[in-house]
Amino acid sequence: MVKIVVRENNVEAGIRVLKRKMQKDGLMRELRMRKFYEKPCERRKRKMEECIRRTRKNRRKRYLTEGF
Repeated sequence: MVKIVVRENNVEAGIRVLKRKMQKDGLMRELRMRKFYEKPCERRKRKMEECIRRTRKNRRKRYLTEGF
């Protein structure tokens, strides 16, 4: 559960903080994904593509830091 503290009745700043926290936790992305039904085969394909993308990103980072 995401909690925020609104200070000095500044609701707009509180909403900005809430959106930032939700985006960081991945809630916004999950809400968008759950908006429509996703077939199991499409879900597996998406998860595989995310895994490949994440692996490539980690390899790039490791290459830049370690030089392998």
